[in-house]
Amino acid sequence: MKRFLMLMAVAAALGLTTGCETPIPPGAERGPHGTIAYFVPVDATPPGAHIEGNGEYAARTPVTLKIWGDPDGTFHDFGSSYYFVRALPVTTNQFPQTRVFYTGHMLGPEDRIPSRIFFDMNTQPPQYVPVPVPYPAYPSPYYYDPFWGPSVHFGVSGPRFHRRWR
Repeated sequence: MKRFLMLMAVAAALGLTTGCETPIPPGAERGPHGTIAYFVPVDATPPGAHIEGNGEYAARTPVTLKIWGDPDGTFHDFGSSYYFVRALPVTTNQFPQTRVFYTGHMLGPEDRIPSRIFFDMNTQPPQYVPVPVPYPAYPSPYYYDPFWGPSVHFGVSGPRFHRRWR
């Protein structure tokens, strides 16, 4: 019996110390935090549009962006809720275009890295672009601060009722 318990303890210790990880494909370029490089071609009509990746100027189209992502093919969360690629127009009568991808920050939605991105600079983007934040910091169904108003406190001497005012 003692030997069985010792064997179970060793098996439990091995089970806790081993981790599961998505295997990285052979020949993939490794990046920070266990990421790998994905090469995404970006093109625009007409060619020559300025491309920015997360606010950093990359080049003029056609260009290939190097995006660091998770081995499962999704965007990696480097602390931002989203990753965006923006194309700026070259001539007049063209419109700036933006593609927003969620990174899974704070258990939010997570998008797959696209195989290619295409911008049509002559079409007008939607007039309303939603704020690319998956979840608010404090989701509340109330229109007022829920911490305002009557409250109940339990202590050693029993419950006390009082009102807090701002």
